[in-house]
Amino acid sequence: MANIPEKYAAKIVSMMQADEDTIHLFWSPAENAVIQLTSTIFPEDVRDPLDYMRESGMIEESSLPVFDVFCAKIESGILSGTDTNSAGTDVSVKLPDSDEFVMCHLYALFLRGEDNKVTDVHFNIRPYSLKEQFDRDVLRCFTSDKNPKLFSRRCANTVKANPDKNIAFIQFDVERFKLINETYGVEVGDELLQFFNDSLALVCTEEQPFCRLTADVFMIVTVFDKRDDLVAFIRKIESMLCGYNDMEYRLVFGVAEVDDRTAHTRRHGDNASLARQLIKGNALENIGFYNSNMKSKLQQTQAIEDDMHKALLNGEFLMYLQPKHSIKTGKIIGAEALARWQHPTKGMISPGDFIPVFEQNGFILKLDSFIWEEACKRIRSWINNGIAPVPISVNVSREYLQTFDVVEKVQSLLKKYDVPISLLELEITESLDGIGVDDIVKRMKDAGFTMLMDDFGSGYSSLNMLKTTQFDVLKIDRSFLSEFMESARGRKIIEHTISMSQDIGLDIIAEGVETIEQAEFLSECGCDSAQGFYYSKPIPVAEFDKRLVEINSKQ
Repeated sequence: MANIPEKYAAKIVSMMQADEDTIHLFWSPAENAVIQLTSTIFPEDVRDPLDYMRESGMIEESSLPVFDVFCAKIESGILSGTDTNSAGTDVSVKLPDSDEFVMCHLYALFLRGEDNKVTDVHFNIRPYSLKEQFDRDVLRCFTSDKNPKLFSRRCANTVKANPDKNIAFIQFDVERFKLINETYGVEVGDELLQFFNDSLALVCTEEQPFCRLTADVFMIVTVFDKRDDLVAFIRKIESMLCGYNDMEYRLVFGVAEVDDRTAHTRRHGDNASLARQLIKGNALENIGFYNSNMKSKLQQTQAIEDDMHKALLNGEFLMYLQPKHSIKTGKIIGAEALARWQHPTKGMISPGDFIPVFEQNGFILKLDSFIWEEACKRIRSWINNGIAPVPISVNVSREYLQTFDVVEKVQSLLKKYDVPISLLELEITESLDGIGVDDIVKRMKDAGFTMLMDDFGSGYSSLNMLKTTQFDVLKIDRSFLSEFMESARGRKIIEHTISMSQDIGLDIIAEGVETIEQAEFLSECGCDSAQGFYYSKPIPVAEFDKRLVEINSKQ
């Protein structure tokens, strides 16, 4: 076998004789050469079989994402070395003697030189028979969410076989996977999960069992030396699995390091699941490591979820209003509606405890609707009682934008209570990452709503947003104000941000104003609208009504 290193020739011949249906190639990237040992499926001038298969249409379009992962692993092994000796995956291939795509197993055996670096690749393509395809489907059934018994056994064996090594159970899923199904369709969602499964077969070694547990949740068990290595492995998985067909999605990982080897593997998996659930919603990190304190947090979350439906029926949720003041006149010019929970036995539950839970489990949709209706009722009450009304701004959660028609819902409430549209303003956070938000905001604007961008300057690309924003009002975030007030340069940034925003027709409201110095500085910069503890904390509606009458009736 000319040009093939002698130490590999006998092994390759043996493999060829064992399976005559397999197409064998010898690929030497360093010499820019491909030797077709059996069927001639490439033109003679082909130097890179992977590129040719991709560009010639040999790979079915649906198989391209996992094929690209396969190629990346081979190329990485050639360029920077690899601890494994092979890589394999299943893709749909159109062979030269066929007009149809057939499922094939691609296998690359890394051949090493004297320095143990990968020099060549023995590459083969093996078509599946009908029986093998059936067996493949059966195996997938028994190693997936349908019946993960084989996976559980492999996990236990991994723990048992490595008594002196660190072991971690890693769970991950797609944050807001439901949105992918709703946006792209269920079939695309299923294709994405299949891509994950096929790619994990390439990323994980034989000593790293993995499985799709349920829905979009996957788990991997791995041995590691130190936590940095474990994080590097997770980042490798993330880089391989993100970007399927240019879709945007975020993976969230939960990790449980095995501390008790006598415990059932289910416990380690549950701990990883808990860490994964608790890291969701964290904008800065997507890897959560289990610790014993998480159980108490889970219990707190469970208690909130147990009580939330009953709380809504029993009127435990209340609308509080935080006044917005004119800095120059001191008069109340508006209010922001905020939710509070007065529990009959636990007292006032902090919004910081229940709002994140509601955002994750979807109950925020019901709370949003409740607050919107309460705001409309209050405005109608002012009008009926001869109190000069001021606009109330209500928050619109990302969940509502991505699930229901906000415009139709709010318009129906305005009609129900006969409230002018100018008196109900809509706030959307600047960090909102939903698909098609600009179109939704435009619809709201076209319907006549005043749109407020909440948390402006909270760490996102705020200035870039200004050139195309559909919003009417920017609410300067409290952290932006407090942090930038600390230096002369920071105060200049605030001053110019306000001036620039007003130059392009945007109004400004400052949140979190806590001192007279902040209020006076904002006024000097041209910002006259403010809310914060310097003026008032959020207060019950009865107290707000009293202040509204007392303050605004003064000359």
